[in-house]
Amino acid sequence: MPVEMSTREAYGRALVELGRTNDKVVVLDADLSRSTMTSYFAKEFPQRFFQCGLAEQNMMSIAAGLAASGKTAFASTFAVFAAGRCFDQVRMRIAQPRLNVKIVATHSGISVGEDGSSHHAIEDLSLMCSLPGFTVLVPADGVEAGLAVIAAASMEGPVYIRLGRPKVCVICDVDYRFTVGKAVTMRPGKDVAIIATGIMVWEAWQAADKLAREGIECRVINMSTLKPLDEEAIVKAAAETGAIVTAEEHLEHGGLGSMVAQVVMKNHPVPMAGIALKDVYAKSGKPEELLQRYGLSARHIEEAVRGVLRRK
Repeated sequence: MPVEMSTREAYGRALVELGRTNDKVVVLDADLSRSTMTSYFAKEFPQRFFQCGLAEQNMMSIAAGLAASGKTAFASTFAVFAAGRCFDQVRMRIAQPRLNVKIVATHSGISVGEDGSSHHAIEDLSLMCSLPGFTVLVPADGVEAGLAVIAAASMEGPVYIRLGRPKVCVICDVDYRFTVGKAVTMRPGKDVAIIATGIMVWEAWQAADKLAREGIECRVINMSTLKPLDEEAIVKAAAETGAIVTAEEHLEHGGLGSMVAQVVMKNHPVPMAGIALKDVYAKSGKPEELLQRYGLSARHIEEAVRGVLRRK
């Protein structure tokens, strides 16, 4: 069985590592530190941890103030609050002055599961990518999540990192290299390119495995940086495979599929299909059940691949 780790767990451990090497790192949370795993940092560096209570909007403004005074501020809460409830504060206090705040949001997408539609962050990537100057990262697993946190700390300017609640299969090895703004080809293929982000990279991998038994070679691309988007990798995939399927745990409007389609349209049009949530809010249920019900599984990716191949 593959090793599993939650990206939020990796985040908590990476924060402690950062805290030991960079005394400018401060961490803020909104009464969810046990869930976002910032509790690890709070335990080791209590003087640099700020518990803001159930006041996410204020937390973003406090993070902005700390960043303006020279700190590298990590602010964490659930994704539905970070992008939704706090959007005005993020836009005015962080994005416009381009302050050095790293918003690390956990419990994203419908894999939050039983918490229901009120806590399913399915619009966050569209919202955060709309903010000028923001870098937006969506790690595929725990290994990449840790590397993304370290990379974000070394950058100047605002960053949004989207993490999940459940444990996910680790697909990046110990030698994996993460670079902001660069996609990674996880497996080669000449027939179709599956461009995935976040937990959907593992689903894409499983779909490619199944399709390989049918003689269909799928290139699996991990698009862990949504902004800035690796346009070169997208155009190369379109030119070399002639068909693209995107996969994301997000609404299809304004997410990865929309961004990839814009690049393909302008540079190298090919048949495309998108695996994403349609114009709907999901019900409450177990993560695996929801991914199946709303079309976000390896099986659905396989069907989409067969569809675009028929159109080549």
